[in-house]
Amino acid sequence: MQLASPFFLSLFIVIPLLIFALRQEPRLRWKPTIAPVARFSDFKHGFAASIQQMRHTSSVKALPILRVIRFTVLALLIFSLARPQLSQSREHKFTEGIDIFLVLDISESMRAEDFEGSNRIQIAKSVVNDFLTHRQNDRIGLVVFAGESFTLCPLTSDYSVLVELLRDVEIGQLEDGTAIGDALATATHRLRASKSQTKIVILLTDGENNAGRIEPGVAASLAQSFGIKVYTIGMGKEGGARIPYADTTFGKRYREVLTYLDEDTLKQIANITEGRYFRATDTQSLKHIYAEIDRFEKTKFETVNIVAHKELTAYFLIPAVLLLGTEILLSNTVLRKIP
Repeated sequence: MQLASPFFLSLFIVIPLLIFALRQEPRLRWKPTIAPVARFSDFKHGFAASIQQMRHTSSVKALPILRVIRFTVLALLIFSLARPQLSQSREHKFTEGIDIFLVLDISESMRAEDFEGSNRIQIAKSVVNDFLTHRQNDRIGLVVFAGESFTLCPLTSDYSVLVELLRDVEIGQLEDGTAIGDALATATHRLRASKSQTKIVILLTDGENNAGRIEPGVAASLAQSFGIKVYTIGMGKEGGARIPYADTTFGKRYREVLTYLDEDTLKQIANITEGRYFRATDTQSLKHIYAEIDRFEKTKFETVNIVAHKELTAYFLIPAVLLLGTEILLSNTVLRKIP
């Protein structure tokens, strides 16, 4: 609690002065030199006895209460003038979310099993899922591509929906191929109307652009014109990997054709859009890449501290008025004095 007008507390000096003055009042009264004489037939057993009996009644004993009430009312009124207040501090955060589009390659080459524990697509989905759990206040969308691109999820802040859609992503849902340019153009089209100050694309692929109608360089220039930064991730070991396939007779077998990663194109896209290129050769390096991007592109927020003052004057003024009314009522009824 604090006081808005603490200088009014100086009026409390009035209370001890009044108490002192009231105590000195009997001494200051004029005393006559000749005592008055009252003649009664039986002073000892009549009038004096009545006076003595009156002094011991409960009403007479309660008379000092009126003075206590008056001083209490005066103290409450002085404290009310000082305007007691209760400060309530609140913190408001103004968030500025980031709009992110995840672009994921689901071509046949993503079946390659050169990463520990599973194939490339399963590892990529797992790492992207972890990335989503660390984001807050952002809108995130998902584009998948192979020989063509498709917006699987537009920008949303409902990450649970995005996680469910990501879980159902499988290779073979789109025509095979690697249309990097088309995929980037699709994400750019979705982001171009965004009013967010920060718009980024995280594009993951393990191949080279061999399908689609838009060249990756053209798509990158288009993204740059809308202020979109592109992080490109090349997935796969340096020597490439064989792609498994299901044989109805012999079970899983491997094609002799190795996947090829076009790093130059991915670097070009990143440079044009002022992003960065990363190479992921194993699961840990892929996790590190997404963690690093997560650190680069954090949601910005401004904290504003708002202090609200609640006036407490009424909590002191109302009791003062009630006590004053009580004092008036008592002094004119049960505690009334006859001059």
